[in-house]
Amino acid sequence: MKLKMMYGFLNSDIALIEKELEQTIQTDYSLISQTSLHYLQAGGKRIRPVFVLLSGKFGHYDIQVIKNVAVALELIHMSSLVHDDVIDDADTRRGKPTVKAKWDNRIAMYTGDYIFARSLELMANINDVKAHEILSKTIVEVCLGEIEQIKDKYNLDQDLRTYLRRIKRKTALLIAVSCQLGAIASGVPEAVHKRLFWFGYNVGMAFQITDDILDFTASAAQLGKPAGSDLLQGNITLPVLYAIKDPSIYDRISRMFESDHPEQEIEEVIGQIKSSGAIEQSAAISQNYLRKALSMLEELPSNKAKDTLYKIAKFVGNRKF
Repeated sequence: MKLKMMYGFLNSDIALIEKELEQTIQTDYSLISQTSLHYLQAGGKRIRPVFVLLSGKFGHYDIQVIKNVAVALELIHMSSLVHDDVIDDADTRRGKPTVKAKWDNRIAMYTGDYIFARSLELMANINDVKAHEILSKTIVEVCLGEIEQIKDKYNLDQDLRTYLRRIKRKTALLIAVSCQLGAIASGVPEAVHKRLFWFGYNVGMAFQITDDILDFTASAAQLGKPAGSDLLQGNITLPVLYAIKDPSIYDRISRMFESDHPEQEIEEVIGQIKSSGAIEQSAAISQNYLRKALSMLEELPSNKAKDTLYKIAKFVGNRKF
């Protein structure tokens, strides 16, 4: 089953979110509107807004209220990706030119800042201090994650704990608060929104580890970027951490990082990583997080949203691209 089919009953609300996303990024400054729209139209799974809406179904669901959270969380995610592309010097995302490639780094940074600012304007419509406390702390953590990723680029001498903390900040927390804030905006009890937070956190960890696996196992067409791009950009992911326990692979990647043309060696390096057992070890960690996520759903009230969260979590943890 395709992901969008799993939450088909939300189609009208998802369409509203798409419309709101497009309207929110419009501005009198045509260049910023153009660059923001360029990024929005590149697509994406919209998994964060979907989690916001589904979590809202556990309380008093009012799309006119909850749409502010759904759009804001997707815009925060978008702004982080625009900045990521500058940091990683990435020319493509989802098979299309990045803002920094089509325009330049300065325009991309301003675009990311603008999109982020618009998200905060939307969140101002949520009259709940707790929601703003949660979001502000999350944004701080996301920023720290970006800084850590820059600091640890090309560093093969890092441990599993460092990696897990980085992906928690980079990916898992924003998915976790998408679930939590959607629930809070719908007035659910604290016990419910905290359980939804931990569901989202564990799904987010599984999601990012799976992404890191796919960087080596999926095709360039499926990824929308060259296979091995993360490694070429110096991002040390879980499969690499497991693979470099083999000294010969450690040495090979070290030499590749020192090469003037590392892209010429990446296919052979990918082959070594895939044959090392690192992919299977990484998948086992992802599945562990997935099991934890599903266990968080057990004590939640039974409804269509709960069933859908279960299906999406299973899809996210087992997807092939």
